[in-house]
Amino acid sequence: MLKNVAAVLLDNVHPFELGVVCEVFGIDRREEGLPAYDFALVAAESASVRAVPGFTISTPYGLDRLADADLIAIPVGDDFHTRDFPPELLEALRQAVARGARVLSVCVGAFVLAAAGLLDGRRCTTHWRYADALAARYPEAEVEPGVLYVDEDPVFTSAGTSAGIDAALHLVRKLQGSDVANAIARRMVVPPHRDGGQAQYIERPVAEYREDGVRSVLTWAEQHLDQEISVERLSALACMSPRTFARRFRMETGTTPYRWLLAQRVLSAQRLLEKTDETMEAVAARTGFPNAAALRHQFVRSLGTTPNAYRRAFRGSLT
Repeated sequence: MLKNVAAVLLDNVHPFELGVVCEVFGIDRREEGLPAYDFALVAAESASVRAVPGFTISTPYGLDRLADADLIAIPVGDDFHTRDFPPELLEALRQAVARGARVLSVCVGAFVLAAAGLLDGRRCTTHWRYADALAARYPEAEVEPGVLYVDEDPVFTSAGTSAGIDAALHLVRKLQGSDVANAIARRMVVPPHRDGGQAQYIERPVAEYREDGVRSVLTWAEQHLDQEISVERLSALACMSPRTFARRFRMETGTTPYRWLLAQRVLSAQRLLEKTDETMEAVAARTGFPNAAALRHQFVRSLGTTPNAYRRAFRGSLT
């Protein structure tokens, strides 16, 4: 269930990371046929919270609001990697998880979850600059610095800044299906799923789409997933050599053509499993897998569940 969402504000909260949570969960999109969330900003220290770079956010909600939340999000603030956190907040987070709520950290918001003991024995991530600090300060946490987010349901952690979008959309997709997640992503003008990890961002950011050839090929490939698609075919469509195309593709997407195609095929299979009664062989054929067994293998590898189990969980869930 995902209906009641609360974002916890500590002093010197970063507005972008808070905005990620507000954009995904705080906007009423019922006119578009999407679910609406009972969303609230919760002050953990005072009713008027300082935000970087110098404005304040007022909210009538205190920590008691967390008792009703299905999801509690922790956006980052200054010095989370060194500061202490209110004991009342940490206890509220522990109680929330104990009663079945989920928690989501954005960037170094993971330090709050770690301080509450919620990362002990769990895989987790944070911004690559602070991964070593998180591991050193909380040695019971299993820190994975190279990924964009980690799903250790009911605890979700994301890497720096925009990786919070990836984690939030993943959580929506997991609980409410790919149609909802994809529709929110389209409104935000972001990819519904990004492959690759943080390593692509450490030395340089991934550039925005600059090559019309690569962009047009991505669009074509999404529309022809049922066909056999090779790097040679894609590079020919882009009027590039295979080597040049592969290099530019990685620059634009942060991953390889093969991994990108695989991710798109799994996403397409998710939509078909949610919206149709087609057989597994038919779903496999329409999404470019050679047979149902290959579909099942990649589905389990990517999502940790079988196509049949996914269909049982999400078929008709939006009706």
